[in-house]
Amino acid sequence: GLEVPVVGLGAVFVGGQLEGGSPGQLDEKRGVATVVAAMEAGCTLIDTAPLYGNTDSERIIGRALRERPELAKRVTVTTKVGRSGKGQDYSFDGVMRSVEGSLERLGLDRFRILYVHDAMGVPMESVVGKGGALYALRKLQEQGTLDYVGTAANDPEANGPFIETGEFDVAVVPDAWSLLNQSANRYIFSAAEKHDVGIALATPIERGLLATGPIAGADYLNRSFTQEILNHAGKIKTVCDDHGVPMVAAALQWCVRHPLVATTIPGARTAEEAIQNMEAGKLDLSE
Repeated sequence: GLEVPVVGLGAVFVGGQLEGGSPGQLDEKRGVATVVAAMEAGCTLIDTAPLYGNTDSERIIGRALRERPELAKRVTVTTKVGRSGKGQDYSFDGVMRSVEGSLERLGLDRFRILYVHDAMGVPMESVVGKGGALYALRKLQEQGTLDYVGTAANDPEANGPFIETGEFDVAVVPDAWSLLNQSANRYIFSAAEKHDVGIALATPIERGLLATGPIAGADYLNRSFTQEILNHAGKIKTVCDDHGVPMVAAALQWCVRHPLVATTIPGARTAEEAIQNMEAGKLDLSE
């Protein structure tokens, strides 16, 4: 019941460190410009979390929405519960406090989707049992503050069991599906299909490798690519160049050709990256 675009904005880098600055030095102006540029380029889905920038991402998105209310009307903003810069709390009260803070920072009065965030190593019962995170989200649904509940876990092996419970409508799936990684086929996709769970795909361009091809000396966040993988990415880049297609467009659109993948939410550090991602989703690419 919720329409989502081929490409949204993953806001993990929004509100990131000032370029060349010391740790913790916030580049708020760049963050707002990134969000506004994405919306101007047609972005209608923004995914964030209290964990990103220790709530700075939510606050910056809220500022961008207030600055451009005519664009904000078209945008669905999703966020998460259970994790913040202060640690983890999947209790009923903790989730309720988290949602209240997110609504205030984003300037919203309700959410279409809220995700349980990174419950890796957390007993299942403390998340889906009475008094846990899911119980709180169900209460918010009853109150009309929330439409859909989701799971978002950075570790695919943790995400799979939560999807398998059948309690979730949608899942953010990182690190499991891209032109370089098809591990979601092992367990996530079968569970999603069985329980009719929509998938918002994170890390679809593998921290930039599938946007540019291999660059000598490049550092990819949370990635240590073997030379074999870098060579393979180079071959993909050559094929794209031969067909006059931006590599990032092929990478993003390949992901949503899978019938279970509803949308991609690549991250963007700058307005230029956000615009590039949005335009990549609009290109007309043949099979």
